Parts: sequence; C-alpha cells; structure tokens
Amino acid sequence: MCARVSAADHERTNMDEPILLSIDKAAEALSIGRSKTYELISEGRLLTVNIGRRRLVRADSVRAIAGGGAA
Repeated sequence: MCARVSAADHERTNMDEPILLSIDKAAEALSIGRSKTYELISEGRLLTVNIGRRRLVRADSVRAIAGGGAA
C-alpha cells in the first residue's frame, strides 16, 4: 500500500530544514572556508539575501553546489 503525501504535508516536513544559512554554516555545509564561500558568492554561484546587517546564504543554492551544479 502506498501512502499519498499532500503538498501541505510535504511542506510541514520540510519546515525543519533551514531556508537561509549564515556564511559560516554554508561554508561548513560545503566543507570549504569562508574565503571560498565569499568567492562563490561573488561569482553568483551562491545566492544570498540581506536581512538587516546580516548576509545569509540561500540553502537551495548550497544544495545545488553540493549536488554538483550551479545555483
């Protein structure tokens, strides 16, 4: 028997995953240093958003890099 998962259920299960990461957390997730992280940001391969004075990396762009592609 195959259980069906609604879009709402799928969204609820993904709420545990962060949407945005600090520069340090993004670097840690990719096993690279802060300098390389900023290099990927300047190349446009890691996408960021600014909230107040903080610059945060979009988790989907980290997953794209980790998966072997560009964001």
